[in-house]
Amino acid sequence: MTENKTKATKASVGDYVAALPDETKRSDAKALIKMMKAITGEPAKMWGPSIIGFGSLHYVYESGREGDMPLLAFSPRKPAIVLYGLRGAKDADAKIAKLGKVTTGKGCVYVKKLADIDMAALEKLARESAKTNKAKHK
Repeated sequence: MTENKTKATKASVGDYVAALPDETKRSDAKALIKMMKAITGEPAKMWGPSIIGFGSLHYVYESGREGDMPLLAFSPRKPAIVLYGLRGAKDADAKIAKLGKVTTGKGCVYVKKLADIDMAALEKLARESAKTNKAKHK
């Protein structure tokens, strides 16, 4: 079985955010760090080279594959900010649809900029998802 490539690192979150070339992405990253830290009570850590995560969960799939992942996370990539860990909430798809201008993947939500979405709805969804994810992966 292959090992999970995305692991917590000792890289500096501050340095990573400061090096983002786009001012909007830097500002949005700082806002997400503040929100996710408040929700999880955990400091921001780099997971791999480009994911900023909060807390840690250990998962085991039915296939036997297991590993660790952040409770909540995001990655401020060039085309969009990728949000991770938001599917834990009850009726997550309906709640994600209420965020505003987003697209979704199998396990993540993509947003061009935070100004495009309802931040109160995002915070509520993130809070509920973090609580559910934490309870599920004890």
